[in-house]
Amino acid sequence: MLLLAQTGHGTLRRQLRESIRDAIRGGRLPPGSRLPSSRALATDLGVSRGVVVDAYAQLIAEGFLVSRKGSGTVVAETGVYLPDHDPEVHDTVERHRTSEIDLRPGPPDLATFPRSAWAKTTRDILRSVADAELGYTPPWGVGGLREQLSAYLARVRGVMTKPASVVVVTGATQGITLLVRVLYAAGVGDIAVEAPSNPVQRQVLGRYGVRVWDVPVDREGMVVDVLARTPCRAVIVTPGHQYPSGVVMSATRRGALTRWADRVDGLVIEDDYDTVFRYDKMQVGAVQALSPARVALVGSVSKSLAPGLRLGWVVCPPDLVSDLRTAKRDDDFGTGVLEQHVLARLIDTGEYDRHVRRLRRHYRKRRDTIVEALEREVPTAAAEGYAAGLHLLLRLPDDVVEEEYVAAAEAQGVAVLGTASMYGTLPPRPGVVIGYGRTSPTMLEEAARRLGAAAEVMGQEQRSRSAREGQLAAPRRPSTAVDYF
Repeated sequence: MLLLAQTGHGTLRRQLRESIRDAIRGGRLPPGSRLPSSRALATDLGVSRGVVVDAYAQLIAEGFLVSRKGSGTVVAETGVYLPDHDPEVHDTVERHRTSEIDLRPGPPDLATFPRSAWAKTTRDILRSVADAELGYTPPWGVGGLREQLSAYLARVRGVMTKPASVVVVTGATQGITLLVRVLYAAGVGDIAVEAPSNPVQRQVLGRYGVRVWDVPVDREGMVVDVLARTPCRAVIVTPGHQYPSGVVMSATRRGALTRWADRVDGLVIEDDYDTVFRYDKMQVGAVQALSPARVALVGSVSKSLAPGLRLGWVVCPPDLVSDLRTAKRDDDFGTGVLEQHVLARLIDTGEYDRHVRRLRRHYRKRRDTIVEALEREVPTAAAEGYAAGLHLLLRLPDDVVEEEYVAAAEAQGVAVLGTASMYGTLPPRPGVVIGYGRTSPTMLEEAARRLGAAAEVMGQEQRSRSAREGQLAAPRRPSTAVDYF
């Protein structure tokens, strides 16, 4: 029987989450174990059903639990993870406790994990791998995987590297963290980020006392002219699929970015976020190919396979390899050896490529569904940045208060992620990020209908306020400012 954590600290929801986490980590709830229904557990514990529903939702988001149709809620079998690019999972679950449809960006559709291919390859590896290869291996990765990643990234992303420059990490967040640690130790105390960008980047930089500079993004990507006016010698960018705008950095800006790095003797940290899922155009090459000595490319299989595998990589400039390997060794003893061998074999046999092609078809259908539904149901907003990835940016009218729209959507049972916190020190523009990867087309249609209802409710309230004040809303004027995101 599950019990509330006897710490006396935090809400009942937090205590229940801690109890379930501890039970899973301690083996009392093994993988595949079925948990009681939310109603039954609430009765057993003497708490409201909402407490249990929220605890289950948080743990599903973190990867401890999975919800299966017909089977209820069970303990995940693919391992436990914390989100690589999605800090909002922890920060906003409490605020969305009533949401029936969660459209915040997060994990992919975990039902797409290639279980058969992974299981078969694992058996093949166990039959053929030498005993010594299952022992302690270099913390920076198994040689076979680094070789395969080097060849794969050269083929699909145009990356120029050698296996010796590839460091295997537990995900993009660890990769960026290790690079920041190396830079800070070398005296780099000012680092730029895109505005808007993922707040986790500012969190990582803040841990080291680095001064963060927010650089705006426009239709061509990060505005390098603004970057050049900062004292920074390092920058974190997502040029292949900017988060959250979805913009692809133009060739002109890419050239300007690498020239800036040469001029300041700096480093570009290229987060290869979601570039594997490109639907409408040819794959875009990595900036790293333009300047291998100035760009470190960071990527992972968290979206293409499963975040619970904890597999990612950093392709770093040759003069940083030694320091990055040392940082990785100091951080942990390396990523799971068996998982590295399996991924290497999947890449080598072409199975990983086939899997990615299937995923593109799978997610393209969901992308098309949500875009068409939003255009129909929320005509006052504009869907942007959906040529790739597993999310889109829904740009709200300038006179809409973003926080109010997020709350209105929540009242309709839909959780979306506002962008205000992504701008750092720059003035935000109203918008919400919608993740569609793990939601079925049917539920995406329903979500769009509810988002339209939320917009209509807000419109009615705004008209009522204007009427009470005896004045009409001021007409919107076209902006003469630079079109930043």
